[in-house]
Amino acid sequence: MVQHSDGRFSAYDLPPPSYDPLLTQVDKGTPAGELLRRYWHPVLKASELDAEPRPVRALGEDLVLFRSGDGEVGAFHARCAHRGADLRYGKVEPQGLRCCYHGWLFDARGRCLEQPCEPDGGRLRDRVRQPSYPTRELYGLIFIYMGPLDQMPALPRYDVLETLAPNQEIRADDTSIGSGGPAIMPCNWFQAFENVMDPYHVFVLHSTFSSVQFSELLAVRPDISFAKTPGGVASTQVRRMRNGEDFVRVVEVLLPTVRISPHPAFTTPGPCTNISWYLPIDNTHTRIFTALRVPKWMPKFKFSEIPVYEGKSWFDMTEEERRRSPGDYEAQVGQGPVTFHSEENLATSDAGVALLRRLFLADLQRVRDGVAPTNVRLDDGPAYAVAAGHTFHPSTETARTQAP
Repeated sequence: MVQHSDGRFSAYDLPPPSYDPLLTQVDKGTPAGELLRRYWHPVLKASELDAEPRPVRALGEDLVLFRSGDGEVGAFHARCAHRGADLRYGKVEPQGLRCCYHGWLFDARGRCLEQPCEPDGGRLRDRVRQPSYPTRELYGLIFIYMGPLDQMPALPRYDVLETLAPNQEIRADDTSIGSGGPAIMPCNWFQAFENVMDPYHVFVLHSTFSSVQFSELLAVRPDISFAKTPGGVASTQVRRMRNGEDFVRVVEVLLPTVRISPHPAFTTPGPCTNISWYLPIDNTHTRIFTALRVPKWMPKFKFSEIPVYEGKSWFDMTEEERRRSPGDYEAQVGQGPVTFHSEENLATSDAGVALLRRLFLADLQRVRDGVAPTNVRLDDGPAYAVAAGHTFHPSTETARTQAP
């Protein structure tokens, strides 16, 4: 803003706000869109694929997913290759997906098998392919790869989800755990994702601003350090307890979209047992998919049902109650569909966010230069060793923060 001769400031003098398209635009052909298309993205819970085709939107593209009779998953462009009918109105058959308009049948790889209105079932049907993407199933989720086939990477695995005790299982979730609101967030993916490397907000937004929304332990202002890792960024948060212990919380992000963060409602010591992926639906909508290692006896509840205000979940709160006790949804979606980066004033507490942005932008340049970006591995290798989690150990500090 401009300071006038009498010392006053006015918002009237602000230039038009703007956002950084390199961080936010995910359409095909944009820098971030091309980077994101070098990775696998979860788009649906595997259990959601039944006898009906499922519409999905990812990276600004409308798709239809289905499971054929042999169990193979197809991921098609929503428009039929014949004359553009919407394939979400199609019918799943043993051999594939049949369009409702003229009955063309495609197998899971997009090959046209039948053209009922054509002589001999379509003499030239072998020339037609329904645009499709490769799919994989892992951890109860359907992943798709939307990039160039000659650069298709291996689908990463994570050690905390690979080895299960006899009484454990993997559960898939599509409700956007960590969003603080509905499953689909009406905001850009990056302003939601970078929140993971903003641990100071846990101390303020979730703990001391209105009420303790998760654990009392998080109401202590932490000492925080950020570090670049081979796969992304990690934050180490140390909270000094009155009982002589340090409560250490480690959170990781792996480029470009993976969150490894212990749920703040549970402070049990041990490694993080959930992996989350932020799916850019398009430039202004985001969904978070999560795979969790849990005891088989654990009731199947929704994390969105955890009380955050006077015993109420976000969905039970009124608009006024959300105003009095905001959470992640209000803080992130409240920035607008795409946050205005030109209006920011980053401070020292934003060091993790700034580092994440720099690494993401560096990967954009790698793709431009024809170099594989971070965490892209063409051959399968060992599962990623998760460092995130909670630990308690004797403190080396003599001064104690007032904490439980």
